Amino acid sequence: MTLLSTVRAHYAASARGDLAGMLAPITETSRWTEAAGSEYAGVYTGPDAVRAGVFERIGADWAEFAATVDEVVDGGDIVVAIGNYTGVRRGTGRAVEARFAHIWRLADGVVSFEQVADTARLA
Repeated sequence: MTLLSTVRAHYAASARGDLAGMLAPITETSRWTEAAGSEYAGVYTGPDAVRAGVFERIGADWAEFAATVDEVVDGGDIVVAIGNYTGVRRGTGRAVEARFAHIWRLADGVVSFEQVADTARLA
């Protein structure tokens, strides 16, 4: 699997609701950074921390949450995905749309992931 296809496979798994597929390229030393200002802000290391600190919390907080990628820029060992988050907040029913950029650094799996997002719109 190429580095670009690793990132594309993550988003395809996300679209299917396949959490195991989303976490597949994340190693025990992968660093996953959620944007400052986000309720999930912080650095999570390894698939268990990413699952618990990010994806399970999103699933609990949001209904119909999706990350839709508009463009993927292949920089070799750095891949950038640009798109939009959409979702409906559980409890309030408020719909949200916010722009994001995801910066992936890859080698044999994910070295690091960094989210840049419009956290004010997500709040």
